[in-house]
Amino acid sequence: MMTSRVPAAVDALLAILRAAPGLANVTIVDGPPVVNLTGLQHVFVGWQPGDSAAVSLTQDFNSAGARTRDEAFTIACYAESRAGDTDMQARRSEVFTLVAEVETALRATNSAPTAPTLNGTVLWSHLTAGDLTQVQAEGSLAGLAFTVTCQARI
Repeated sequence: MMTSRVPAAVDALLAILRAAPGLANVTIVDGPPVVNLTGLQHVFVGWQPGDSAAVSLTQDFNSAGARTRDEAFTIACYAESRAGDTDMQARRSEVFTLVAEVETALRATNSAPTAPTLNGTVLWSHLTAGDLTQVQAEGSLAGLAFTVTCQARI
């Protein structure tokens, strides 16, 4: 018996984002950043700056009899766009475009009908919260910390 859908859901989210046409030129990172990321646009799954939790979860019994449990969890994510100039408006626009592509990838389509269920690993998932940061240091950087919220039955 599985104790959580979190590992499978995170793996499925990574696979969906890596296959998304709108994110083809974006580095999709599993977990925290590594040193020397040379790309200018990134989406991190299971990491946000200043947050130690990759995923926050709760579980409770689904009904009397304790045969199944409901699991609710949020996957911490972070999108980032950077450049060597000081054009913050461009970075802000780019980072929101990245997150829009994530949201699009999580919607059901004819070619990806199971995307909202993270390929069948959860009952549903969706993008639920975000916090924008902007930095001017050796160029411009806009980052958007966001969460993908999921509901599963185990």
